[in-house]
Amino acid sequence: MRSTELRPAARTPDAGELPRLLPHEPLRHYSDHVAHFGARPAGSQALLTEVERSGLRGHGGAGFPTATKMRAVASQRRRGYVVVNATEGEPMSSKDKALCAVAPHLVLDGAALAAETLRALEVVVCVDRAATATIRNLRRAIDERVALGVDRLHVRLESAPDRYVSGEESALVRWINGGEAKPIFVPPRPFERGVARRPTLVQNAETLAHLALIARYGARWFRSLGTETEPGSALVTIAGSVAVPGVFEIPLGLPMSRMMAAAGGSFDETQALLVGGYFGTWLSVEEARRVTLDPASLRTAGASFGCGVIVALPDASCGLAESADVAQWLANENAGQCGPCVNGLPAIAAAMSVLVAGDRDGKAEQRLRGWLELVKGRGACKHPDGAARFVASSLDAFSTEIELHRLHGRCGRMSAPRVLATPAPGPWR
Repeated sequence: MRSTELRPAARTPDAGELPRLLPHEPLRHYSDHVAHFGARPAGSQALLTEVERSGLRGHGGAGFPTATKMRAVASQRRRGYVVVNATEGEPMSSKDKALCAVAPHLVLDGAALAAETLRALEVVVCVDRAATATIRNLRRAIDERVALGVDRLHVRLESAPDRYVSGEESALVRWINGGEAKPIFVPPRPFERGVARRPTLVQNAETLAHLALIARYGARWFRSLGTETEPGSALVTIAGSVAVPGVFEIPLGLPMSRMMAAAGGSFDETQALLVGGYFGTWLSVEEARRVTLDPASLRTAGASFGCGVIVALPDASCGLAESADVAQWLANENAGQCGPCVNGLPAIAAAMSVLVAGDRDGKAEQRLRGWLELVKGRGACKHPDGAARFVASSLDAFSTEIELHRLHGRCGRMSAPRVLATPAPGPWR
């Protein structure tokens, strides 16, 4: 783990100093955590106002304003729950795992502060059951906090199913309530009726860690990094054709060129960059040179920050074959709740395989583009939309490869090791 700034983090950091979230040495014991970050204050309505002033947005993918979600839960009559989403189902992401490894108490501080502010009954921390090291780190931290009497309410750790859509907030709530970890996109939403049918705030682990820092240092300090519209820092996982892959903490608004340089990468050795993970978008090197790492800039290139994943595809790799593998994986990960997932995504994946084998008459690509339009906005959840976005961007990014495969059945890059991970799907319960 590295950051783009290598100055040592202070207990009370200077404005604009990095790292904020990732200390250079793990702070697994609560005493070390307090020595580094200082004691946390109590949750309060004043904190909610400060979070609103900070402009903090969720760092799990959707980027929804954190204060808005908190106020939605606070507006309900009944006391509810706070759920920490540390499932990190995106195969190429490891930012939340890194955060829970070096600063688990910062995540738990943020959860406790949110729970106190909302007068919640309990905190539920959810981790992908395959992430055994993360579970171990958080269990140790929770047990230590209980022994020291740090928190005012009960904190429960749960290991969730390791499926791609299981980390969506309604899927997580559904699973905590005893069902399958599959999304539900019909009212009521979790802020209205979530865990135990009570109002529930679901927040990503990184988001809550930022909240814990805002509680200590304030909104003005938080906004001293980033841009006016996208303040603060963010954790980014970068992989592929870089010398130092891993998790970096960056100021939002960092040029992609500086991100690549910090990770020891070069645009000269890269043919395209996947931004935002498997629901994200492929950018050409020319597009990547022009953007900065913040949602507003990425939107101008048709991309999104998403879960903070950047994969620099090496020149030696076949982007079409890589994308076909991911398309098949996304089809296998569908929740099986609607036609676009059950029928549409397997058909899309099969068409991608035809392009890899060589679409001799061009009809497979034509059919594929039609199917991509058909599945958009018609799913029981957002899984078909995300898969369609990824596949559509791959058709544009790798049009040259499609033509080479059509003419020759290959592009000369098929033997390169795969860069994009496609793990076997786990159970839904």
